[in-house]
Amino acid sequence: MSKFPKWLTAVIILFIVGFCAYSCTAGQYNKLVALEENVDSAWADVQNQYQRRLDLIPNLVSTVKGYAKHENEVFTNISEARASAGGKINVNSEVLSDPDAFERYQKVQDNLGASLQRLLMITENYPALKADQNFLALQDQLEGTENRITVARKRYNDAAKTYNVKIRSFPASIIANSKGFEKKVYFTASQEAQNAPKVEF
Repeated sequence: MSKFPKWLTAVIILFIVGFCAYSCTAGQYNKLVALEENVDSAWADVQNQYQRRLDLIPNLVSTVKGYAKHENEVFTNISEARASAGGKINVNSEVLSDPDAFERYQKVQDNLGASLQRLLMITENYPALKADQNFLALQDQLEGTENRITVARKRYNDAAKTYNVKIRSFPASIIANSKGFEKKVYFTASQEAQNAPKVEF
């Protein structure tokens, strides 16, 4: 019985080690890609909900104006906030890895939310507006949208956390560093926008 050649044994061992290393690397890389896609998907949902809110504002303002014509400052503020937010709804997902750009994005959205809250506060002075069926329907839609925004932001933060933990964990951290996977930024509650606009009367 002839002996197994040493060089062939060495080749087989190298092949097995190489295959295992490749499988591990490929598996980790694919996992990182999947987690990053989850973050991007959650981010898209956040943007969709912000767009939904943005689309509700003209009808809401128009209805309120019908009863509260003299609230010019409030209308101006919400118009400016909406115009500012309008250009920052569907921004590139690269903003998720740029804390400064993300903070600017969040501030614009928070300012719009605060302006909406001020708009809704003036309705206390107009009982007829509070009974208007169109206003009540818009109020319900806005309340639902603000709730969806809160949920979408939480889902995004959860996806970002899972991804961020993975890119810092060994051995995925080696692949993340070499392939350019960057940490994602989280939504935080601002001082001005701790709560969604109050739409219950």
